[in-house]
Amino acid sequence: MEIPILKGITIIFALSVGVLFIFHRLRIPAVVGFLLTGVLAGPHGFELVNEVHEVEMLAEIGIVLLLFTIGIEFSFDELLQIRKPVLMGGSLQVVLTSAAAFGISGVMGYPPEKSLFIGFLISLSSTAIVLRLLQERAELDSPHGRAILGTLIFQDFAIVPMMLFTPMLSGQAGNLGTSLIELAVKGIVIVVLVIAGAKWIVPYILYQAARTRNREIFLLSIVVICLAVAWLTSSAGLSLALGAFLAGLIISESDYSHQALGNILPFRDVFTSFFFVSIGMLLNIGYLLQHPLLVAVAVIVVIFVKTVVSGFVALLMGFSIRSAILTGFAISQVGEFSFILSRSGVEYGLLSGDNYQLFLAVSIISMAGSPFVLALAHKIADLVVRLPLPERLVSGGEHSTREISDDLKKHLVIIGFGINGRNVARAAGAVNIPYVVIEMNPDTVRDEREKDEPIYYGDATHEAVLKHVNIKEAKVAVVAISDPAATRRIIEVIRRLNQRLCIIVRTRYIQELEALHELGASEVIPEEFETSVEIFTRVLNKYLVPRAEIERFVSEVRSDTYEMFRSYSRRPTIFSELRLQMPDFEITTFRISEESKAAGKSLQQIALRKKYGVTMLAIGREGKFKANPHGEADLLPGDVAVVVGPRDKVARVSGLFQEQQQS
Repeated sequence: MEIPILKGITIIFALSVGVLFIFHRLRIPAVVGFLLTGVLAGPHGFELVNEVHEVEMLAEIGIVLLLFTIGIEFSFDELLQIRKPVLMGGSLQVVLTSAAAFGISGVMGYPPEKSLFIGFLISLSSTAIVLRLLQERAELDSPHGRAILGTLIFQDFAIVPMMLFTPMLSGQAGNLGTSLIELAVKGIVIVVLVIAGAKWIVPYILYQAARTRNREIFLLSIVVICLAVAWLTSSAGLSLALGAFLAGLIISESDYSHQALGNILPFRDVFTSFFFVSIGMLLNIGYLLQHPLLVAVAVIVVIFVKTVVSGFVALLMGFSIRSAILTGFAISQVGEFSFILSRSGVEYGLLSGDNYQLFLAVSIISMAGSPFVLALAHKIADLVVRLPLPERLVSGGEHSTREISDDLKKHLVIIGFGINGRNVARAAGAVNIPYVVIEMNPDTVRDEREKDEPIYYGDATHEAVLKHVNIKEAKVAVVAISDPAATRRIIEVIRRLNQRLCIIVRTRYIQELEALHELGASEVIPEEFETSVEIFTRVLNKYLVPRAEIERFVSEVRSDTYEMFRSYSRRPTIFSELRLQMPDFEITTFRISEESKAAGKSLQQIALRKKYGVTMLAIGREGKFKANPHGEADLLPGDVAVVVGPRDKVARVSGLFQEQQQS
């Protein structure tokens, strides 16, 4: 028995492989390849696939799985942290964009009810495309990433009242008040169920599934939870995607979120491709060829209006000009929920004929152009922040007015106050190293300032913000943010302001090291590599390998690997970075403990150079360092010994200065 949809799926996948292979060679994003596949295979292309409705159903599953995985990677605490972008940013963006589109449509001669409906359509953006692009660029945790996510979440809620008002605009409204009351009651019930599910129901179900150690049972449990919550929200009149996001949030609060994410990712990637293909199938090439100028002008107007409005809203919320530009461009396209709303418009006579085809063409082209628009946004943002703009505009509306003392010198500048930034600040405070923090989250700045943390609001990609923290007199800067593009810009600006500063950068992936070193980073710490070091360290601990041998092995691995990493850098480094000039050597400090072998002995007695092959550079005592100490200098408990030598020998000498560990 022939299954028609099977033929369609085979054609779609086969065509996708060829298109994506070509696009990969041309370095064009995969999203555009899937859209083109839909155009070629659809009823307005070569008519290779006729089961358009079935493909759209698979596309719905793709949207559900995409939002589900995003929800798993999030948490309720993180959602509360972006409540301002959701409530204020999202509402202002939808209202102002709808108003702008309403005004433009009215000038073009459309009646008020159709103009308002067009405003509804234009105000929505593509959650699926934007979040996927942000994930690929590792920008979802950046300030503009959170602003974008908050706006998109509000838009998913906004589709509900828009659907309710559509019959009213056409003059065919029923009892709107009753509908709103029913929706409110259903919404309250869903919120209660979500809270109960996150605390009791889902953890219990997943615990029982995990106890069986049966992969199929666990996977099916995850799928059932995802689809059940999505179906529940859909039954209440909300979107499937919103329900899937809530389902992901519920699972993110459990101990099984990482396993759930790993199991669902392959299915997400397959079904999400159907969404982009189904969108491409809607494009009528004939209409596009007949009205190319009209479509081009409409696309430009839509992108311009949405970018300006969304960027303006971001500025009102206190974001920097750079974050505002990135936010505006990121949500400048028309979204997938606009297609759902447009069907209601066609049904009630608010959208028909050429107007519907124009809407489809503008929407699909704006979606296909999203990867290029987002890439262009970073270049535009970098150009704008170089302009002589007011500091309040550059750094954001909540930029600190607290002044930093001009006497602050040789201090540590920490950029980003996430987990990495907090740990660096904690360590610096423990050993009395003066430091200041630059952070882009105004809520974090306000909360930490109440704890007397030396933290300042600002965008570190701009010179004015870095000068405010006296970067020219700093000794070390740590860049610990999640935005790769902003990280590169920050390194470039810091190096221009201070040639001798040591810049330590955190990055996610090893492949980013070369570019960061060439921009001027002194040390780059890839999370991929450090995670692997921590993993094999714990493995060796479980096999009862002596701690001294583990530390020596870790030192050797780091020495070999980081030497390879540094070979990426072609930029000549400053002399003070001896480890970069002499990769086989390491400068290390040790604090002399009461029980160490060196305590109470002179340098001549311990014979560092003769026995261990390392040299004492300095001895620190009571905050003061004595460089190049003579052989009769004594080492006392609490002193700080600064030694230099080959990495393997420095690792072996640690036992001389510190308390001996029992394996």
